[in-house]
Amino acid sequence: MRLAVLALGLAGAGATQAFDFGPFSLTGFAKAEALRVSNYCDNCQVVAGADKQFSWADQIGANKPYGAGNTHVTLFEPWLGAKFDLGKGFKLSGLLSQRWRDGKEDIPGFWYDRNIALSHEDYGSLRIGAMSTRAWSVADYPYGTNIGVADVWASSGAGYGLLSQAVRYTSRIFDVLDGDLVLEATYDRGNTAFKINKPRFWELYAQFHKGELVVDAFYQDARNGNPQAWGHGPFKSLTPFPADDVKLGPSGQSIAMVMARYNIDSRIEISGGLRRNRWSGAHAVITTQGPPNDLWNNPFNVDWGGALDFPQADGTTLRVNNPGYAAVSVDLMAGLRYKLGAWTAHTGLAYLGTASTKNPSERGQSNSALVNTVGLNYTVLEGLQVYGMAGMVHYGRKGLSPMSMPGNSAFTNVDSRVSSNGNWFGLGALYVF
Repeated sequence: MRLAVLALGLAGAGATQAFDFGPFSLTGFAKAEALRVSNYCDNCQVVAGADKQFSWADQIGANKPYGAGNTHVTLFEPWLGAKFDLGKGFKLSGLLSQRWRDGKEDIPGFWYDRNIALSHEDYGSLRIGAMSTRAWSVADYPYGTNIGVADVWASSGAGYGLLSQAVRYTSRIFDVLDGDLVLEATYDRGNTAFKINKPRFWELYAQFHKGELVVDAFYQDARNGNPQAWGHGPFKSLTPFPADDVKLGPSGQSIAMVMARYNIDSRIEISGGLRRNRWSGAHAVITTQGPPNDLWNNPFNVDWGGALDFPQADGTTLRVNNPGYAAVSVDLMAGLRYKLGAWTAHTGLAYLGTASTKNPSERGQSNSALVNTVGLNYTVLEGLQVYGMAGMVHYGRKGLSPMSMPGNSAFTNVDSRVSSNGNWFGLGALYVF
């Protein structure tokens, strides 16, 4: 099968074997990893668990200790697929998958896959249901995973990762410039109970393959999803509660991204990526007043304590307290892999850039993060790998983390408010079936 199709496969392009029974197949992976992290500070902030976007989450607790610490993670995700030949070139397929992290549902309430598809070799395929976005899944694997920056690259930025009510059309393979081109469009309507701030999501994806070169290009444009800087997060609505619809203003965000990988020979692969993020910002609004505590919406890039006047069509102005501001940032990724027999060595780099915004308050727009990793994998037997890795992070400054990061210690466990530098090393095992 041509490589251009592999990235569009039903599940786990890394699967080396599958359990087949009639029209059904079972694939998946299981992973366990343990790390030793420097400058580790568990629950450093005064208000534990508060989202980074709230000003009361900024402050570090007095005399909070930090230093070397241990972290670990386990992941398990099976894919149950089914394929039926309908004749005359048509095929019907279905896919069901879910991920568990440390024994718990990874993102509660959202499936990774729960969809059906009708396909034809000459007409392409139409898929309906819950599915992951290409911008997250392809950036995660093969790009980020293969060079040790899966989370920091794929799970950052202004994109979304999971869809719940999507329709996706994937074209057949086109012969272009002596290579293979596949085009795809995905739409999701989100939570239809929101009638004023109606959610909508579009993703356009193209993959071009020629010889040893693969180029993947993505564009996401979303309106009235959950404002966030978590490229793995689900798209649904401004808040989980339709009653909030009349209390909120609109919000939107988008990404434009291109990634490429090239096999210099059978041993060496190089890769790189460029992403532009844009957020409209989201004003902070109390949706339900306490007691015991007020409930807020999901704000983004807010000038806490500030106000902004918006001209209205009738010539008046509308004053908004705690306004959210638009922001734009650019992120980069680069990697190198070297394979020799059962051994594979790799190094990866991800740079999350500063953001351009008119927000007079500092909400992380002046910070950046440079993450560099090295790793060595050994294939014990078909489908089973053990590996070691090490990495470092350098923040441009101490303070709130870059706007592309969903939390101040996301991806590295090194809190940018505690230290501008940190490192880690660890061991892991991965079984793909």
